[in-house]
Amino acid sequence: MCGIVGVTGNKRSVNILLNGLKSLEYRGYDSAGIYVNDQEGHDYLVKRTGRIKNLEQAINEQGDVHGTAGIGHTRWATHGEPSEANAHPQFSNDDRFYLVHNGVIENYQQLKSEYLADVDFKSQTDTEVIVQLVDRFVVNNHMDTRSAMLKVLRLISSDSSYAFVLMDRQQPDTLFVAKNKSPLLIGLGDGYNMAGSDAMSMIKETNRFMELEDHELVIVKPDHISITSFDGEEKKRQPFTVDMDPSAADKGAYPFYMLKEIDEQPAVMRRLVSEYLPADGKPQVEDALLESMASSDHLYIIGAGTSYHAGLVAQRAFEKLTGIHTSVHISSEFAYEHPLLSEKPFFIFLSQSGETADSREVLVNVKKHQWPSLTITNVDKSTLSRESSFSMLIYAGPEIAVASTKAYTAQIAVQAILAKALGMKMGQQAAADFALKEQLAIIANGMQAITDSKDKMAEIAAHYLSKPRNAFYIGRGMDWSVALEAALKLKEISYVQAEGFASGELKHGTIALIENRTPVIGLITQDRTAGLTRSNLEETASRGAATLTIVSRHLANEDDNIVLPDVDPLLTPLLSVVPTQLLAYYTSLGKGLDVDRPRNLAKSVTVQ
Repeated sequence: MCGIVGVTGNKRSVNILLNGLKSLEYRGYDSAGIYVNDQEGHDYLVKRTGRIKNLEQAINEQGDVHGTAGIGHTRWATHGEPSEANAHPQFSNDDRFYLVHNGVIENYQQLKSEYLADVDFKSQTDTEVIVQLVDRFVVNNHMDTRSAMLKVLRLISSDSSYAFVLMDRQQPDTLFVAKNKSPLLIGLGDGYNMAGSDAMSMIKETNRFMELEDHELVIVKPDHISITSFDGEEKKRQPFTVDMDPSAADKGAYPFYMLKEIDEQPAVMRRLVSEYLPADGKPQVEDALLESMASSDHLYIIGAGTSYHAGLVAQRAFEKLTGIHTSVHISSEFAYEHPLLSEKPFFIFLSQSGETADSREVLVNVKKHQWPSLTITNVDKSTLSRESSFSMLIYAGPEIAVASTKAYTAQIAVQAILAKALGMKMGQQAAADFALKEQLAIIANGMQAITDSKDKMAEIAAHYLSKPRNAFYIGRGMDWSVALEAALKLKEISYVQAEGFASGELKHGTIALIENRTPVIGLITQDRTAGLTRSNLEETASRGAATLTIVSRHLANEDDNIVLPDVDPLLTPLLSVVPTQLLAYYTSLGKGLDVDRPRNLAKSVTVQ
């Protein structure tokens, strides 16, 4: 949600800001804007609602918009409707200060009434309160900008989330940067420096970055960066390098990123084999991580949305291969209503971006109690990966579409690798017998076969899902976990009211919703429950449902719709989910919707 880019010391600032904002489009937004100045008394503020192309057009129409320093922002509305007045950058009434902000200031109304009762506000945002407050302290209290910014930061309640980049017209080469609970990085260029919400926003300019910690003020100049704690203590920090190919985020010949990312899943499986499973098939996992997990008595998997669903699948692998009790929790619930914990807990955080705010809230508490933790993520050096005890990458490459596909399957595969490694560490025979490397090779080929049958998937989507207002995915056990993810994909990009259900629960209420031609898709990959799920499908068909089946080959009948290659029962979700991704894609495409950017949604949820 929301995206920030800032740069100082480069004559290409306008292009750098626009390119950075375009790379942040995946986060979701409803307006965009930039502020730039040239250090010679000329500055420009341009804001527009809608897509970045609207902002770009406005900049071109305005003429000679240029500068050597500037800030840009994509806004996802929290306070106030999407409008140019509410778009960022927000600015002070005397036009001296300009601010971009991600997050939510919980006590902004209190600050507004206590310090700014006489100020004429132009927006409905909490952000404007902050920029007006900086101006008030500078003008009325005769403070310098750095001191005023520090004073404001101390006044903001600790439960607020923010990432700030402030500019002062009287110090046109300087960015004032701060964060709390919201991601922000410093990018180190050649003769210029940057700030951005993530590495993606700056990777075309540099691969060298400096992390920010909460409760710091960072002064960014073209040739110098200083970091100060809120207490005035100066800090030193070494930069790090991110190995990311900027071209990997390009859409290429694909009409939408989502289709490209679905097609990339076989390659992701093969890369995971090369990264974690060498020639002998013994997983390459950090021994200190395995030691820490082996000494625990309960694994707690924490995730949100698709990552939560990936955890539900992996729970069975951890328990079967390691013998350690494992439970899966929604991060936004666990942060405030966690269960009674075991004596030696170990926490596994799943997050594509590594920036999920609700998961970080849990991690903060985990660290407070000094419990060990692991983050499994797609983004190297992300906040969750830096702050956890351990980190593992899923090596899926940039995922731009809001609807996650390849990150889901990669998270499941990495957890299976970890479960095998941990089980072998603990001497579990089931883990030693688990031929994971060979299975992932079969899965990669199976994924390829499914993605090669796009025409069939498009036909099925048109026949079953183009008109209904609701649909149901059903399954039992592992298949139920996949049903939840399949329904999420369909609802988030096609706006069909889709639900995933444990098929045995249908007759306990849900079957009342079945009408003539209601699509009911059955997932059947587990031997013990295959017959039961088929019976449940028959129950819905007898009430008028249009039933569709996704079935493992050894369980298939002649009239099944989609037949999958046979793989180990613990890994069937890696195959069964792919047709559901394609069905969601083609349903959305058939409705003429924006597949990559569904309404009201953001890729990276960085506010609670």
